Amino acid sequence: MTMLTNISGFPEFLPRDQLAFNKVLELIKTQFELYGFIPLDTPAVERVSTLISKGNDNEIYAIHRLAHAHGCKKKDLALRFDLTVPLARYVAQHYGQLTFPYRRYHIAPVWRGERAQSGRYRQFYQCDIDVIGDGELSLAYDAETLSIIYHVFKTIGIKNFVIYTNHYLLLTGLIKSFDIQESLIPCVMRTLDKAEKISQDALVGELKGHGMNQNNIDVLTCLIKNSLTNEELFQYLLGICSNTDFLKGVCELKEVLKLLQNFGVKDSYIRIHPTLARGLNYYTGTIAETKLLDFPELGSVCGGGRYADLAGSFSNKTLPGVGFSIGISRLIPKLIQSGMICANQETPAIVLITVQNYKFISYYIEISKTLRTQGINTEIYLEQKSLGSQLKYAHKKGIRFVIIANESEIFKQQIILRSLFDGNQWTLTMHQAIKLIKDASEF
Repeated sequence: MTMLTNISGFPEFLPRDQLAFNKVLELIKTQFELYGFIPLDTPAVERVSTLISKGNDNEIYAIHRLAHAHGCKKKDLALRFDLTVPLARYVAQHYGQLTFPYRRYHIAPVWRGERAQSGRYRQFYQCDIDVIGDGELSLAYDAETLSIIYHVFKTIGIKNFVIYTNHYLLLTGLIKSFDIQESLIPCVMRTLDKAEKISQDALVGELKGHGMNQNNIDVLTCLIKNSLTNEELFQYLLGICSNTDFLKGVCELKEVLKLLQNFGVKDSYIRIHPTLARGLNYYTGTIAETKLLDFPELGSVCGGGRYADLAGSFSNKTLPGVGFSIGISRLIPKLIQSGMICANQETPAIVLITVQNYKFISYYIEISKTLRTQGINTEIYLEQKSLGSQLKYAHKKGIRFVIIANESEIFKQQIILRSLFDGNQWTLTMHQAIKLIKDASEF
């Protein structure tokens, strides 16, 4: 018999990991909603013309029916490759019904036609948060969204991380001051974007190939390697360039960092990275990405920034925004693997009700109903097997408590509550059992 496997690049979880994954998503959603962001869920399928406006053809999975009905015209449809293009289409389409600034989060799978490899998938979840303005958008939103990312990472138990930040105008203004050809500026940025992944010699060689002299290169390599504090770096930057765009970028970035302090973000978690060039063909202001210091192999696990016009391809309205995306399909499995996130349950049930005698099944069902009305996730073992088999089942699934009730307990309106974590057991009334379960569990 041929062994069944899932398609390469389309990951799936076993129950323990899926539950842990979902719990982290709930923590993230809670943080987003604490700041007043609302959920959005757009269709997985968009028109090809919509997606091509922002993506590469080879990234897009087109879809079609295997067989078309007679006379049915083929439609150009495809799976979304990110959540930003659907957001742009959605905001342009529903502009008149939305209240601005529009604050939304979207957690959903996307699909890309890439070669599957370690850490790169063809289907993966994106976790996006954006604020969209109507005509204008305060710089304070850059700080607010970054502070949300900070609090999300703290909430899910990550302590050792850094948010690297930069500004589009800071970097482009600096490069323009080097007096190189305008057409070569994007090439310089692409080289800087991979500076940490190539050797120093390769970096210097590429920059020289883009028309930069040694003095210019020395300035950039000094910025790449700098170990200055943020305040020291601001002072240094103001002394190396007088380009108008550059100075505006420095001023705005300084304001964002000041506001981050007001939002409760500790300075040690924010680091200015003057050569950070994340997607500079897309972003127009603040840029940031987050890295976990304990897992450098993951690279950036969250990135984003400010853009001047979200829906320019779909609307004549100017819709500036700022947003960030967390790569949860790479991040969460790594945290589970390392033990930073606990994945020791195969079920959300806290309690298993064992069935000692099937003629009392109505009594066991009543117990389960009582527990569920108290918000306690409860499962009944409905197969007619030995108590030992039922306890083994509960152990395997990571269930914390089992309820045992023989005829004598039922007659006395009592139950036996056993903890599978430490082996202790108690004979209790249902009221007492509910209190003990709630006290011992996290609600």
